[in-house]
Amino acid sequence: MALDQAETLPSSGVKNLVIVGSGPAGYTAAIYAARANLAPLLITGFQDGGIPGGQLMTTTHVENFPGFPDGILGPDLMDRCRAQALRWGTRLVEADAEAIDLSQRPFRLQADGRTILAHAVILATGASANRLGLPQEERFWSHGISACAICDGATPQFRGEPVAVVGGGDSACEEAVYLTKYGSHVHLIVRGDKLRASAAMADRVLANPAITVHWNRQVADAIGAADWLEAILLRDSLTGGTEELAVKGLFYAIGHTPNTRLVRGQLDLDERGYLHTLPGRPETSVEGVYAAGDVADAEWRQGITAAGSGCQAALAAERWLSHHGLAVTTSREEVEPKEVGEPKRTAESTEANYDPEALWQKGSYALRKLYHDSTKPLLVVYTSPTCGPCHVLKPQLKRVLDELGGRAQGVEIDIEADQDIAVQAGVSGTPTVQLFFDKELKQQWRGVKQRSEFREAIEALIGVHA
Repeated sequence: MALDQAETLPSSGVKNLVIVGSGPAGYTAAIYAARANLAPLLITGFQDGGIPGGQLMTTTHVENFPGFPDGILGPDLMDRCRAQALRWGTRLVEADAEAIDLSQRPFRLQADGRTILAHAVILATGASANRLGLPQEERFWSHGISACAICDGATPQFRGEPVAVVGGGDSACEEAVYLTKYGSHVHLIVRGDKLRASAAMADRVLANPAITVHWNRQVADAIGAADWLEAILLRDSLTGGTEELAVKGLFYAIGHTPNTRLVRGQLDLDERGYLHTLPGRPETSVEGVYAAGDVADAEWRQGITAAGSGCQAALAAERWLSHHGLAVTTSREEVEPKEVGEPKRTAESTEANYDPEALWQKGSYALRKLYHDSTKPLLVVYTSPTCGPCHVLKPQLKRVLDELGGRAQGVEIDIEADQDIAVQAGVSGTPTVQLFFDKELKQQWRGVKQRSEFREAIEALIGVHA
């Protein structure tokens, strides 16, 4: 598409730059663009293709990102990147991009029920975890099978039970080591005769007595008599023979597929479906459209390389916008934005600090008091400290409660600190949200959902009982 095509809409209201996708690539691009006074708009994504923050939201300790000698939790790293992007003036649309039209200028993007016009676009949509497609996969999904050990490994059903991880790369090894904290034993299912993981991660797995590696094995199916996984069927890759392995959990770590659905047929892709760019460059096949992170990286796929490519994409977009006279820079009210500081965590509620009217509290004490005494709908969200989706969902729930003006309340339960409550509630993964009213469970959600779902459910209760 030639740049000199006439714009069909006036330039007023057209964004300099829209970034699609968060994670280290999207947030880094936003930081650079915001510091260049381009006032970037970042569409974080919500459910389509993953969660805001990208794959690092489903990792535990990130030990190879420069600047953190003792490592940092993946969700905490992404929280900091998000805060840094916001500090410099990035505006967020916390929704999925529903459509992207690159056939005319300015480009058109659909998100959050509106059309967004942009002179330049950075695609940082990442990649989604692959599934095995087992015959019984859907039956046992979230009932023993999961694509996120970091999210679900701490749930009661896996504690003290044998579990399995399938995969041979860094992610599989990391998840196997992580699960040894909860399972009685971890089985790592590897289809070949060696691990593809880095030497450090491979050594960690092979030296761990709580992990057994099953070489030359593939998972053929999942088995269970009731509503929970009881075993997996393994097939020998060399002989074709099969055997059953008793496990209560099966966690996938078998690679990813790039999230290019919205631009397929508009941009050039390589043979594996990744966005095609020149080596070391962020430009795609359409001028003014750039790629950053795993959506264009089938080889390295690291947090630091994603961040670096986000920097490249933002700098390239800035130069292109300036060269063509399209950049409309903003002026800052303050030359130095206010410092963000460390993120504040919700304090555990006790008899001393419990507030019967607070919109959001934490812990078993607040849950018991509100369950028995409150006359308002009560949202209970079950989380774990390393759960990236929980980091995404909690601010959304707090926003719902704030919008409802005190007509409903919320409580956060850490399933590691309050294991008994999680067992009683039947929690099988995080995040899980339960909606109570008059001591009765009205609705339950598993995973990240749109904010409107929670609000509509609460408003229905309030309306019925008004």
